[in-house]
Amino acid sequence: MARGLELDLVEVAPMANPPVCRIMDYGKFRYEEAQKAKESRKKSTNVSVKEVKFRPKIGRGDFDVKVRKVDQFIHEGHKVKVTLQFRGREMAHPELGSKILDQVLAVVGEYVKVETQARLEGRNMSMVLSPDKKALDLRKAAGLAPEPLPEGELADDSDDDHDDDDHDDIVETDVAADVTEQAAP
Repeated sequence: MARGLELDLVEVAPMANPPVCRIMDYGKFRYEEAQKAKESRKKSTNVSVKEVKFRPKIGRGDFDVKVRKVDQFIHEGHKVKVTLQFRGREMAHPELGSKILDQVLAVVGEYVKVETQARLEGRNMSMVLSPDKKALDLRKAAGLAPEPLPEGELADDSDDDHDDDDHDDIVETDVAADVTEQAAP
């Protein structure tokens, strides 16, 4: 009967009692199965880990740019490894590094889950952030754009007003003041 229709007799369920066979075009069936598999691979998301590197003496402008990049990666669905690199005498003050990582977390904190807490590994302090799918989906459903970065000082918590030109030097000045205060007992 299958030969008369120029089709194939294909055993669909060999373990069934009695075995189940179907008359079909086997080449077309294999093609359609390959297309379904290809489509399911296309719909799956490939999560990659992006890395953004900071330094303890980072200026406000550079900090804002890098945090915007972290925010962009999170909204694209990637995991982000935030690394803080120490050089030379900066290793004596890991609290400055953890302060910067806390500020990164404060800016993008509502959309992320901290997968790996900040920890010091050699000369690097790093933490891994992954997107919080529920918070991102709620934000997209509401039709809201990502919030702009808050204004404020990077390493100075005081309410002093600074000129825009001084933002790059704020961290270096404060770090030097902290070093001299702790070095002289």
